[in-house]
Amino acid sequence: MPTRRTTVRRNRKRGAYDREVVNAILDAGIVAHVGFVHEGQPFVIPMSYARDGDRLLLHGAGGSRLMQTLASGAPACVTVTLLDGIVLARSVFHHSMNYRSVVALGSAQKLEGPEKAAALEALVEGLVPGRSREARDPNRAELAATMILAFPLDEVSAKARTGPPADDPADLELPIWAGTIPLALRAGAAEPSPDAGGIELPPSVRRYLDESIGP
Repeated sequence: MPTRRTTVRRNRKRGAYDREVVNAILDAGIVAHVGFVHEGQPFVIPMSYARDGDRLLLHGAGGSRLMQTLASGAPACVTVTLLDGIVLARSVFHHSMNYRSVVALGSAQKLEGPEKAAALEALVEGLVPGRSREARDPNRAELAATMILAFPLDEVSAKARTGPPADDPADLELPIWAGTIPLALRAGAAEPSPDAGGIELPPSVRRYLDESIGP
């Protein structure tokens, strides 16, 4: 259910609060922008994430300003946006974008022990499914240097725009092209590390390239 803070006020018809809609957007995304305030200064930091049921998993260096602030329980905002197209209207005013986005508000919780290790695996799986079974597990030093936070999806909303331009009726007869330019994120050819020694692509990468990325 929407709260006072997550209720979409501008273009209300584009808002959605159904968890399936929210989850679909989060599962299709790769980068989240995390907003917080540190010593009176607002910051917005991009970072990778993974959805784990009704929460997001975030990770970073344990000593970073971002992670230390979030671990303290400070209020934060996590936003994920998928850009689906550029909308070109007949008037400058009605130019827009087609997009899907999620905004979540709340406070993060620091994870420790087995839950921390499991979350780190989930973060790798969120990037490339199957990769965690191919890579070396983190050692004690790496686990100690990494902080994992769980961000609840209790106060969350989605918003999206689809379709053609919303031109004014008086502009429809103008001899100006209008329409959309679809956009999608796609995977390119895998580039092996120079020191990979001719090792073949693992199953996770081959599968990822076959499926690519997109809406």
